[in-house]
Amino acid sequence: MNLKSKVLELAGIWHSKVIEYREWLHQHPELAFQENQTADYISHFLDKQGISYTKGVAKTGIVGIVKGRNPEKKVVALRADMDALEIMEENKVPYKSINEGVMHACGHDVHMASLMGTLAILNELKNEFEGSVKFIFQPSEEKYPGGASVMIKEGVLENPKPHSIFGQHVFPELEAGKVGFRKGKYMASTDEVYLEVIGKGGHGGIPQHVIDTVLIASHIVVALQQLSSRRANPTMPTVLSFGKFIAKGQTNIIPDKVHIEGTMRTFDEAWRKTMHQEIEKIAKGIARSMGGDCKVRIAHGYPFVDNDEILTHSAIKAAKELLGEENVVDLEMRMTAEDFSFYTQVVPGCFYRLGTENTQKGMISNLHTPTFDADPVSFKIGMALMAWLAIKDLEN
Repeated sequence: MNLKSKVLELAGIWHSKVIEYREWLHQHPELAFQENQTADYISHFLDKQGISYTKGVAKTGIVGIVKGRNPEKKVVALRADMDALEIMEENKVPYKSINEGVMHACGHDVHMASLMGTLAILNELKNEFEGSVKFIFQPSEEKYPGGASVMIKEGVLENPKPHSIFGQHVFPELEAGKVGFRKGKYMASTDEVYLEVIGKGGHGGIPQHVIDTVLIASHIVVALQQLSSRRANPTMPTVLSFGKFIAKGQTNIIPDKVHIEGTMRTFDEAWRKTMHQEIEKIAKGIARSMGGDCKVRIAHGYPFVDNDEILTHSAIKAAKELLGEENVVDLEMRMTAEDFSFYTQVVPGCFYRLGTENTQKGMISNLHTPTFDADPVSFKIGMALMAWLAIKDLEN
């Protein structure tokens, strides 16, 4: 039996266990940097498999290694994120979250369970490949500053340093059984924008005696849209959206302050820096021209995900070899963000998508929704492909 067949056979053998792992993880979601029970569960699995690891990296993260023959020859890294979201689950399933108001609505439970299956496969085949596979169970992908940046600061990409890194993410827009890749720029950078408009509150019936913060804030929000609609290069996707506008006045009371919060996303670091400067310039300029002021704070978030061209080309070829050409699709650029991008700034990386949709089972909900769920068929694909990508990259 060749190595590809062995990977697929082992994925089939481990499939039921990975479903079990995923359901337990789904039932016990934990928020960013609080994934203690999750880490204990994964550690117990690793102990049973006899796989070497270090616990407590970046508070709750786990890093370990599976060594093949000639383990120093080359190292490939695999990453799965661990944290859940503050969402009340609405699914009517036996494995529904038992932690009220917390849910694995972004599929990190699938990522962890799939990586556990991948490690089981690699551990069983470790005498059939050269090099080593470093694995990373990462906390806090959902919360700034991102667990990836913390883990990198704590040396996760050193001793040994991986030659490349792979990350896998569920994708409910793609049917289970298929996977998707994109070379180069894939997911946007993301920054959080916080504005505090300051004026002089008072009675709405005598506006001549106030400095109207609501009016100023409204002008600022409208004016800032020119950055994406008129200032950005049309060939470079840019988003500036505001989702929070708090003016704690009344029908006849204009407040002293208005708070605005939003998100900024793009794919160009020079333009990203310029946007930061322009947001402050426009917001302060408008506020002052109308008699008020504006405090501007921009939280510098994740960089854009840039999939290494050579690594991703090889990964696409390997995926087609394992799953068939018809099950590997090309992806479009997305304005969503991922802190996997921090890894790709240090080593060549490939972040790809695992299809999880099943319309017949009603598994069609988007990520970050209270009804998101994933077809278990995808778990077998997920663990087999990640193992195969690691093996093939070690060969290159």
